Amino acid sequence: MTTPARIPFPVVDEVSRHCLQEQEPETVHIEVHLPGPVDQTRLRKAFTEALHRHPRILMREARGPWYRRRYEWELTTEPDVEVVTFAPAGPRALQDARTRALTEAPPLSMSPPIRLEAVDSVLFLTINHTALDGPACLRILATAAELYGGSDNSPAAPPPVRPKLSEKPRTSPPPGHPRAGRARHPRPLPGNGMLVTELPLPHRPKGSPYTVNDQLMVTTALTIAHWNREHGNRPRPLRITMPVDDRPRDTTMPIGNGTRLVEVPFLPSELDVTDMPALLHRTATRTRALKSLPRPQLGHGAALLTAPWAPVAARAALTRTLRRAAAPWTSTTLLSNIGRIPYPLDFGEETGRAHAVWFSAPARMPRGLTVTTASTAGRLHLALRWSRALLSHGDGAHLRDLFEHYLHTTEAAP
Repeated sequence: MTTPARIPFPVVDEVSRHCLQEQEPETVHIEVHLPGPVDQTRLRKAFTEALHRHPRILMREARGPWYRRRYEWELTTEPDVEVVTFAPAGPRALQDARTRALTEAPPLSMSPPIRLEAVDSVLFLTINHTALDGPACLRILATAAELYGGSDNSPAAPPPVRPKLSEKPRTSPPPGHPRAGRARHPRPLPGNGMLVTELPLPHRPKGSPYTVNDQLMVTTALTIAHWNREHGNRPRPLRITMPVDDRPRDTTMPIGNGTRLVEVPFLPSELDVTDMPALLHRTATRTRALKSLPRPQLGHGAALLTAPWAPVAARAALTRTLRRAAAPWTSTTLLSNIGRIPYPLDFGEETGRAHAVWFSAPARMPRGLTVTTASTAGRLHLALRWSRALLSHGDGAHLRDLFEHYLHTTEAAP
């Protein structure tokens, strides 16, 4: 009998594994809306074949003694479970599937740590974020679409290129400034809440030095600043965490957690907007510089925490303690802009091409709020996700309205 190959957990996976909380599962949700229904047998066959085309996804957490120095992924030749399921249509079918994506993480002990659920013409991909991220699993789904429908699903856009800048940016607000405050609610409800909506893509003049991502960054900062003013919090610097992904989008894309995190700072004076073009230009300069800096995925401290100098149980306890201690300095929110979906996600003539794709990133405390955007078919698909220990559904709806308002203010008149 062959011993399965093993891979030590990378830094991102290990830190996530140390900090798992049952009350706030670490899931990524991808929701793909198609014009027509999918055939169950064809979808199951295509998705299973796609897993084999990207074998790094076929993995589970290897068992080990308490004194082990590393967590390890154990690669498998076949899935341990049936990955593709089908839910009956009904008035609450979509909402129930979204709820499952937030509350039921695929177990790390079973290969692969993802789940694909079809509800009529909507696909829900739920990912255990300790193992994988959204862009990697979207690559798997694009392969499945090509196998299902026979249409070419190669990426339309070239791989992202990190710009080169000679000037070293200021990457954070002055020391001593905590994150911006938010209104907290006294109810200790478990789990995440989520709201998804579709908006027009913001207009920007041709040749603008800023991108849609910069408009979204400014929109997020202005939304949070407005929220804080409404709740009586004094103006403070904001820091917005932004994932950066430099991986190619073709079939050579490394599967796993491949993004690195940077923090985009905003001073209170910048968010008292009197000159929107100037704020957009400053933000563009800042984000380009941050993207260009070589930096470990979670910073230099995380690499030290995950070095095998002690058993994983001891390092996990230390990591959780440090995370709690650092809570007051955690960034205000996370903005993950997937951008234009790089693949057609074309499932063939009968099922069609995706016309809406939503992502949501986990929003566990202490950050408690994530903003995830993607664009498909010329529309912006926004998902707000929050810890229910922090915000209610009504709060989420108000944040959505503020986001829509401020997104419009970033537009230059055509």
